Amino acid sequence: MPNIQTDTSDQALITAIRANMSDLFKRMSAASPEEQFENGKFARWHTPLPHPWFNGVLSTEPFEETDARLIEETVQYFRDRGVHTFTWWMNPPLMASDWEPVLTKYGFGLSKDTPGMAMDLQALNDPRQVNGLEIRAVADEESLRTWAHIFTLGYGMPPDWEGIVFDVWLELGLDLPIQNYLGYLKGEPVSTSCLFIGGGAAGIYSVATLPKARGRGIGAALTLDPLLKAREMGYRIGVLQSSEMGFNMYKRLGFQHLCQIEYFYRMTA
Repeated sequence: MPNIQTDTSDQALITAIRANMSDLFKRMSAASPEEQFENGKFARWHTPLPHPWFNGVLSTEPFEETDARLIEETVQYFRDRGVHTFTWWMNPPLMASDWEPVLTKYGFGLSKDTPGMAMDLQALNDPRQVNGLEIRAVADEESLRTWAHIFTLGYGMPPDWEGIVFDVWLELGLDLPIQNYLGYLKGEPVSTSCLFIGGGAAGIYSVATLPKARGRGIGAALTLDPLLKAREMGYRIGVLQSSEMGFNMYKRLGFQHLCQIEYFYRMTA
């Protein structure tokens, strides 16, 4: 039986937001065995996707003087692989302040720009149904290619990232703890989302809708459907990191803005 978080106090929800992300990063680390580095204190992941969150390090213990060498080695590691910017995260209960003095010394900046949101899944607000919308789980490589295409377009990524997105998500897997979803409007794929089970909670990622299909409640439906499935599996808490575009939609579904996601970042040049 998975470890399901049932404490819905604000502090427990904040911890669940961070713990879900940390478990996702650990999965990224394990997804590419040739690049995997994990030693009980750190997990490091590198993917071909040129986005800082897809290249990074997770600390699970407070800083010790012997860790300085790993910081230097990590900067060089990402530099050698042509990664422009990578990130450094804290596994709860660690806080950014535990590592800020040393990482600042090594040229890292601290970001607090991303809203962290969570909710008790028993309080989900069901939006109105979208006529003609069908939501399907991605179950094979063919549908994952469609998912990668719609996600890349809907999220406004460069078109040449599409193949990289497909490769990365294929490595992450096609079944739980990760499950991707496609929304079809009158038979045409127009929206995506991703459910990740980790840290005792249900995390929502990769919600994107093609511009021509926005404003109809499709993104809300692609958020709600995976969460309802997680609730059926016994999960009590839903978590996500919000974009500016999705913030009000998530609030309407019942999510609370409880924190700002804190992480460090460093350019390698």
